[in-house]
Amino acid sequence: MDLKKVEANGHTIAIAHSDSILLTDEQSALDLIMSISSETGSSRIVLNKEAIAEDFFNLRTQLAGGILQKFMNYSIKFAIVGDFSTYTSKALSDFMYECNNGNHIYFAATEEEAIEKLANAR
Repeated sequence: MDLKKVEANGHTIAIAHSDSILLTDEQSALDLIMSISSETGSSRIVLNKEAIAEDFFNLRTQLAGGILQKFMNYSIKFAIVGDFSTYTSKALSDFMYECNNGNHIYFAATEEEAIEKLANAR
């Protein structure tokens, strides 16, 4: 995993990129949160979509809810970056829309968009 930090709007944002899958279940979410938080001191994390198990994007598996709940429980603002146009599920589209209109979890097309969302999150 490649990890870098950026400062935006007074916040440290950790940007993680991995070519291998890092998030597969709730325990891997906890491991990722603890690893990145301790290494960067940040409570705002960006992760590329390719580092997340494909089952996450099938809401029937309930994997997304379990994983994202861990981020919220630990007060971590989290953005997933990638191309989501390949997903045709209305439920997933609605879920991403609701997340993007919230204040903790975001789905962004670009790293720059993710940084902006996290930098301005309350």
